[in-house]
Amino acid sequence: MSQPQHIVFVLVGEFSHLAFSNALEPLRIANRESGEALYRWSLMAEGGAVATSSSGIRMMVDYDLDALPRCDAAYLVTGNDMRSHISRPLLALLRRARAAGVTLGTFCSGAYVFAKAGFLGGRRCALHWEFHDAFREEFPDVQLETCVFVEDGPFVTASGGQAAGDLMIARIRADHGEALAMRVSEQMVCGAIRPSATEQRISFQARTGLRNRKVAQAVRFMTERLEETFSSQEIADELGVSVRQLERLFNAHLHMSPKRYLMQLRIDRARQLLTQTEMPMIDISTACGFSSPTQFARAWRGIFGTKPAQFRKQAA
Repeated sequence: MSQPQHIVFVLVGEFSHLAFSNALEPLRIANRESGEALYRWSLMAEGGAVATSSSGIRMMVDYDLDALPRCDAAYLVTGNDMRSHISRPLLALLRRARAAGVTLGTFCSGAYVFAKAGFLGGRRCALHWEFHDAFREEFPDVQLETCVFVEDGPFVTASGGQAAGDLMIARIRADHGEALAMRVSEQMVCGAIRPSATEQRISFQARTGLRNRKVAQAVRFMTERLEETFSSQEIADELGVSVRQLERLFNAHLHMSPKRYLMQLRIDRARQLLTQTEMPMIDISTACGFSSPTQFARAWRGIFGTKPAQFRKQAA
């Protein structure tokens, strides 16, 4: 019997326990279903003693970040507050692993760390949808995908949650065949194996219960052009309807005007950038389609009754 593949999980402070469990369990189940030790695993974290998840669960680890063991793959497990946990030892570990030819993967927000390490320039990657706006602003040279996971050269990135399981089942299928992968998926009660190109988020229509194709097209038009300035007439022209008909459709299906819905989209993106980045207010206002920081602040204050800078300070 061949030696089991050694998988290392690098747990970064406040890591997602959901992503970690979904990544680890397929390996355990593959061992049980095959009757062989196909995989073994170790845990790493800064300090080499304990890692704490975002849910407060503390886990003992096997190695400090300066002691990378011989392994076949290393997967970085991160969480929501990845910025405050990107350290020199972590980046040094990733670069040593890459130089040693170790396959590198990550879940949830970890693509951000890979980008910081300089791994993803010109490459494709997957990242949890909540971080997309901030990531695109900071790393415009990286091709960010909306699917559950991406394999591009020596780097594998998954969007977190169940996507971590999808990635690992895909690895088991590549290593040991379709039959074992299907048995692992069935044991996890996952149903069909999701391909990598599966979208992270369900469609706007499914998410809202909306059945009107024109409204869905209008929302997509708005979302893809939030940095731009455009009028209701331009949206109507894109859809091939009149402005009056566009207004009627939004009021009937979303109970608000197109203008108000667009403002909600702009404010939602601004909130993500305020909490996930340190971008200046002028850059945030531009990224969200406001003509100036003054217009942005006025719109924000009209909804929340406070200034954007105050909101950022309170969130921090």
